[in-house]
Amino acid sequence: MTADLACDTLRMAIFRRKRPKKVIVHSDRGSQYCSHAYRQLLQQHDLLGSMSAKGNCYDNACAESFFHSLKVEAIHGERFATRESMRQAVFEYIETDYNSVRLHSANDFQSPIEFEPKFKQSLAY
Repeated sequence: MTADLACDTLRMAIFRRKRPKKVIVHSDRGSQYCSHAYRQLLQQHDLLGSMSAKGNCYDNACAESFFHSLKVEAIHGERFATRESMRQAVFEYIETDYNSVRLHSANDFQSPIEFEPKFKQSLAY
């Protein structure tokens, strides 16, 4: 994975989430997330970078759970003719299943789409 790919992905997330501010963006300690370009993008959009502690797999448990689900539910056993077809399959999984339908234990067994407005509302009080 390159810093350019990580930056492109972050830009897409920023756009899709309507340019949030002060949101924690958690990653592992990969060089693409430590890159000047990625860290500058976080700062430019007023996002808070967070990285796993060295050797501590548990502080990234939600992300690891997501990637396990993605692999098992959408990718494992599939043969993609092109990189674009794989990219489309991952996008569809995230947008049509993972974020809108799939229940998450970290979100009190609600989908992210259900959880986020309630969470934002609780912060307003």
